[in-house]
Amino acid sequence: MIQKYGGEKTPLSRPKHIELSHLPQHIDLAFIALHGRPGEDGTLQRQLERNAIAYNGSSAKASEMTINKYTTNQLLVRNGFKIASQQLVKRKEWAGGDFDRTLQHIEREFSYPMIAKPADDGCSSAVKKIKSRAELLAYCALMFRTEASLSPSAAKQLHLKPKEEFPMKDAFLIETLIEKGKAQHFLEVTGGMLTHFKGKGIWEYEMFEPSETLATDEVLSLEEKFLAGEGQNITPARYATNPIEQQRIAAIVKAELERAARTVGIEGYARIDAFVKIFDDHVETYIIEINSLPGMTPATCIFHQCAINGYTPYQFINAILQYGASRNKAYTADKFKEFKG
Repeated sequence: MIQKYGGEKTPLSRPKHIELSHLPQHIDLAFIALHGRPGEDGTLQRQLERNAIAYNGSSAKASEMTINKYTTNQLLVRNGFKIASQQLVKRKEWAGGDFDRTLQHIEREFSYPMIAKPADDGCSSAVKKIKSRAELLAYCALMFRTEASLSPSAAKQLHLKPKEEFPMKDAFLIETLIEKGKAQHFLEVTGGMLTHFKGKGIWEYEMFEPSETLATDEVLSLEEKFLAGEGQNITPARYATNPIEQQRIAAIVKAELERAARTVGIEGYARIDAFVKIFDDHVETYIIEINSLPGMTPATCIFHQCAINGYTPYQFINAILQYGASRNKAYTADKFKEFKG
């Protein structure tokens, strides 16, 4: 197949550099397929907006916020959502020589085991269940290291797999480990969604049936999320054995996920991860994180979810593209506008 650019025929197998400012001459819409940075954090979205190029997914503003788990969850808790208690641990505290005070505060406010994870990544890299002070110190040593190589002793302390991804960051999150407690049933879910543009700055949310995610280890790994044959996802999630009760609880969870989506302003297609506690008289949904631009591999359970709503993979991707295109028609010719649902 040959693609023609400006009179020159170029094989598709031979890439040709095109400046972003020239893209509008060649494309109608950009499909962003980058989970995590720089495709999910607003960076690419702002560049596309400056060049009046339509794209899929959430706005730059919503993307920039939701990539940061701390900022997002603090907004959610202010709006009445249940989340895990959080604390940011910063590199300057570790390097400042007075980390003992920070350590004592963490151990006073959080009990072992606790969760440690990067505050601003779009996936499950370096998410660890920390069960002791030694593991917490090892986590700090790896997160705040100054060289790409990992300390063998710290990696061993955290039981890292060979070549396991562990980024270097200036801050990370400590969170309370959410457990079953007195609930009758406890599960982790991930729920996808689509939005449909209705005009006049209004869009409609189509919430999919969340999937139940089963981790083989202490936390869900990158491989389980994205590699075919690695993950264990059950769609729809198993809330109850009684069909009527299953439907009732599913409606409660989906409504809470939609409320979270509207609160942070995500649109296009997205995925929200949560823990669900089911009691005799009520249901509690704890938001874990919001993915404004989820990864889509053959192992991604969002394809199972959209199938329940009648979409083939092609129809699902087409709906994502159609939303991006129809949204663009409502923008002024030279600038994208932020809409509120």
